[in-house]
Amino acid sequence: MTILEAPSTASLWGDKRFHTWNYEMREQFGDKVFKVMLDAGFTCPNRDGSIAKGGCTFCSARGSGDFAGSRRDDLVTQFGSVRDRQHLKWPNAKYIGYFQAYTNTYAPVEELREYYEVILEQPGVVGLSIATRPDCLQGDVVDYLAELNERTYLWVEMGLQTIHESTSQLINRAHDTECYLKAVEKLRSRGIRVCTHIIHGLPQETHEMMLETVSAVSQMDVQGIKIHLLHLMRKTPMVKQYEAGLLRFLEQDEYVKLIADSLEMLPPEMIVHRLTGDAPRDLLIGPMWSLKKWEVLNAIDDELKRRDTWQGKYWRKR
Repeated sequence: MTILEAPSTASLWGDKRFHTWNYEMREQFGDKVFKVMLDAGFTCPNRDGSIAKGGCTFCSARGSGDFAGSRRDDLVTQFGSVRDRQHLKWPNAKYIGYFQAYTNTYAPVEELREYYEVILEQPGVVGLSIATRPDCLQGDVVDYLAELNERTYLWVEMGLQTIHESTSQLINRAHDTECYLKAVEKLRSRGIRVCTHIIHGLPQETHEMMLETVSAVSQMDVQGIKIHLLHLMRKTPMVKQYEAGLLRFLEQDEYVKLIADSLEMLPPEMIVHRLTGDAPRDLLIGPMWSLKKWEVLNAIDDELKRRDTWQGKYWRKR
């Protein structure tokens, strides 16, 4: 196994031992950049019956957009509200419009153009990040995304969650891993950046299974990754799976070590957009320790230092 030398990697990302989103944004734009989470009013083919019904079992009623703006408001109003709230922490930042809730390419391209362009017109916006499913990338949509990619800083985010088809069935993902790989190929053939979402702690997955997913992502032509901790939220289909004994919450120390293992396997150039996740306190069933987000992130930093390890230490191209 190839081991990268510490001086050439661990010192590359400021004070962090992994390639953070914050580091990358400052390299790209010279300032803090934060995502402004938006709900454009989309639905999902895994909810409306065109592909399946019920949605992914972990997905909330807001389509994983629980911290996005309210769909009762138009996009410009949403943008201003979320931007101003986040400006309390980062008063001099630039913005990326993040179409987060549900499936944000699941509409005719004329409708997508209307939504995306109005956000690009907002002062301080330097790019877009668009969350979608791999089975919702029709040819004309990809053509438009490629056009956007020529004139703004663009990411397409897609939920893989796991490479294991047995888990996919349990969570009602309603697409297979091959579909995901073909979508990545389609986007990358047009030069579009891809961020892969995975979840640690899915029902009946072992530590080894989770790391097999990380290993697979490490070999994909994707430029970013979001690693989520599974959150069980009220009124999601996964509650029944939890009650049936199919789900065990990860412990904090277990998750921290799992993240360190994961980072060691990822290529150094892959941008880490996220290492944990958020869930509204009033909806969260568990694990409750996840509410202490900064404590978790600090523990990950400490674990990497304790091991004297870094992102990419054990990565090699197969």
